[in-house]
Amino acid sequence: QVLLVESGGGLVQAGGSLRLSCAASRSIFSINTMGWYRQAPGKQRELVATITVGGSTNYADSAKGRFTISRDNAKNTVYLQMNSLKPEDTAVYYCNADVIRTRVLGVLYDCWGQGTQVTVSS
Repeated sequence: QVLLVESGGGLVQAGGSLRLSCAASRSIFSINTMGWYRQAPGKQRELVATITVGGSTNYADSAKGRFTISRDNAKNTVYLQMNSLKPEDTAVYYCNADVIRTRVLGVLYDCWGQGTQVTVSS
């Protein structure tokens, strides 16, 4: 079941910016930690950034200083502002939620969105 939907990906030039968003289902009461991961062709999926319900953030070294993760707890939505993009940032970006509390499905663990493509040209 799709509970997280990413958007905002696209094609940008190196040095440009994109803002990704991950919208959660309206059936969701709350989400604990949300995060962004990415997977480039031929590469393993890797952590980009995470943010707890309290706003504590964690970034991969490759994202520090360039990317900013934020969330709107009322909307159960997480964002990833990406600045100074590099060709190496090209990947499919996935939204993740470690724990989701829903009205009907109860508590769910380790949920993923479908991904959104980010392509950075040189």
